Amino acid sequence: MLLNSFLTYLSHEKRYSQHTISSYQADLLQFQEYVLQTFELDVLEIKHTHVRSFMVDLMENKSSENTINRKISALRSFYKFLFKEGRITNNPMLLIKAPKIPKRLPIFVENQKLDKLLDSETFFDDSFSSKRDHLVIELLFGTGIRLAELIALKETDIDVFSNTIKVLGKRNKERIIPVNKQLMNQLNSFMELKKLQNFNNILPNLIVTNSGAAAYPKLIYRIVSSYLSLVSTNDKRSPHVLRHSYATSLLNAGADLNAIKELLGHASLAATQVYTHNSIERLKTIYKQAHPKA
Repeated sequence: MLLNSFLTYLSHEKRYSQHTISSYQADLLQFQEYVLQTFELDVLEIKHTHVRSFMVDLMENKSSENTINRKISALRSFYKFLFKEGRITNNPMLLIKAPKIPKRLPIFVENQKLDKLLDSETFFDDSFSSKRDHLVIELLFGTGIRLAELIALKETDIDVFSNTIKVLGKRNKERIIPVNKQLMNQLNSFMELKKLQNFNNILPNLIVTNSGAAAYPKLIYRIVSSYLSLVSTNDKRSPHVLRHSYATSLLNAGADLNAIKELLGHASLAATQVYTHNSIERLKTIYKQAHPKA
C-alpha cells in the first residue's frame, strides 16, 4: 500500500514523531475517502482542482486554518514522496496555497500565579497522585518540554550528578535540559515514592498512572487544566501553555533567544521569535503604567 510505504518513510528516513505520523495517516485517509466518494478517483489520479475542492469542503465544515494547513502539509509530503518514487509524473500540490493563519500571541501564565500554585501547601498533599501531579506541573513549567516528551521521559534520562534531563524531541532529536536543584530533589523524592507503591508492572517511564501504567495525553491534560484553573482565568489551560510560560519567563529574564531555541528544541529561530511579541507587549504595559507621558 502506498500509504504504508509513505508512513514507513516518515518513520525511518524522516524520523518524524509517532504523533506526527498518526496525524498524517488520519489526514491522508480522510482525503483518500473524500476523493473516492466525491470524484470516484484514486489518490494517484487527482489534480490540484480536487485538492482545492477538498479544502473548500473543510472550510464549509468549519475546520480551522491550523487544521487545514496541517492536512495540506500532509498532502504535500505525500505527493512529494510519490513523485520521488516515480508513482506520479505531476505533483498536484505545486499549485496549492495554504490559507493564511492569523498570528496569535502564545498564551502563558504569569510567574507569580505559577509560584502561588507550586509553592503553596494548599493545593497538594502527600499522596502519590498529588506528588505526581505536582511534579508534572513543575516539569512542564521548569523545563518547557512538550507533552509527548514528558510522557516518554524515563527515569534513566535523569542525571542527578549534572542536574540535567535528556529529552527525546521531534524527529528523535535528543537534547539536554538543565534543571534547578529544587526540581532535581523533587524528581529524586518522587522516584523513591514510586518504588514504595509496589506496582505490579515496573515501567521505565517517570510519570505513571495511579496503578503504575504509562501516563497518557488525556491524563496530563486533565492534571494541567485542573490545577491551572485554580490560579488562572485563561480559557486555554493545556500543557503547551506551560511551555509558553517557560519560554516567556526566560525571555523576560534576559535569556538569549538562541539559547531558548535550543532549550525548546525548535528547528529554527523563527519558531522561537514569536515569544518576543509577548515581551514587547509586556514592555508596552510597563511603559503605560510607569511613564508620565504614556
